[in-house]
Amino acid sequence: MEHPHCAICQKKFCYEGIKKDTRLPDFCPLKTSDSLIQEVNELYQKEEINNFYLQSALTEKEGYDERAARDKNIIIPLKPRIREIAEFAQKINAKQIGMAFCSGLADEAARACAILEGHGIRVYSVICCCGALDKTEVGIPAEYKIRSPKEYEAACNPLLQARLLNRAKTSFNIIVGLCVGHDMLFTKYSEAPVTTLIVKDRFTGHNPVISLYTKYHRFIV
Repeated sequence: MEHPHCAICQKKFCYEGIKKDTRLPDFCPLKTSDSLIQEVNELYQKEEINNFYLQSALTEKEGYDERAARDKNIIIPLKPRIREIAEFAQKINAKQIGMAFCSGLADEAARACAILEGHGIRVYSVICCCGALDKTEVGIPAEYKIRSPKEYEAACNPLLQARLLNRAKTSFNIIVGLCVGHDMLFTKYSEAPVTTLIVKDRFTGHNPVISLYTKYHRFIV
């Protein structure tokens, strides 16, 4: 069985609602996974998924100018992601949410917390270096330190971040700038669903999409 490679599909048949077409590539899930598609469709009807999914769809709809989309068939965005997160929390009646943030984005994390709390949401936040562990204490070789191998260098602690927010029983958690890999461990061990507000990209000032477009980065990526 072919596995999906949707990124290289030129037509994007599913976006047009085309389910059967001789031009469907061999890797298309519409061609290879009909029974799985039906199985997943049924999952959306489950109570624990249905409301969360419906509120996600409503958040998407409210992110655009409805009149422009309906009358002029043009898409005009209305809200930044931080506001969408706040309004989504209200939609699912989340009284408390979590934030796992990088120490390098402490200012941004504080600003995000203030905005969310301004919407009446309690935010529990955990910094990446919580636990004050030197990197060598968690099995990282001293030569992997960024600065001097002989000096204390705080280890990122995504597992403790996840456990602390699990203990707080947050409705969902937000990632603010966790490193590649640390974000995956946090997501894996978080009991609550996870969304990302800021993705870490040191080189681009946390704007990774720019590397896909600018010619000046072509020899780096």
